[in-house]
Amino acid sequence: MRYLEDLTAGETAESAPRRVSEAELLAFAKLYDPQYFHADPDAAKASRFGGLIASGIFTMALWRALDHHMAPDIAWICGVAWDDVRFPLAVRPGDTLRARSRCLSTCASGKDATRGVTVFQYELLNQRDERVFTCRSTNLVERRPRAT
Repeated sequence: MRYLEDLTAGETAESAPRRVSEAELLAFAKLYDPQYFHADPDAAKASRFGGLIASGIFTMALWRALDHHMAPDIAWICGVAWDDVRFPLAVRPGDTLRARSRCLSTCASGKDATRGVTVFQYELLNQRDERVFTCRSTNLVERRPRAT
């Protein structure tokens, strides 16, 4: 397990690629964001997007799943803020995505000696290395337990 003390500003990580299927994009849209350009392939063709696109919420869920595979060894407590969330390009069925992270900063908590705060910059890239999602995330992380 990696604790706050093990993380350093500037460190980077990248996930394995993951292909987005039309079936999962449609299933998510029908449950959570049924706008026609997310949930109806025929109607989406006539939209300004010219076809199906993933909802922003689904795009963030894909990023989150990839992030968990990228950093399973960090002693996360929880996320407390997302800043500068952007969707520069739409995710489409058949896209192959990968997540990338860069630690911007770490610091011990002033309120609780057992935890600290990290800030990460995240991006989700498609198969053409185009950014489809970016954000800056502030997270709480466990500090290394002290020997008793």
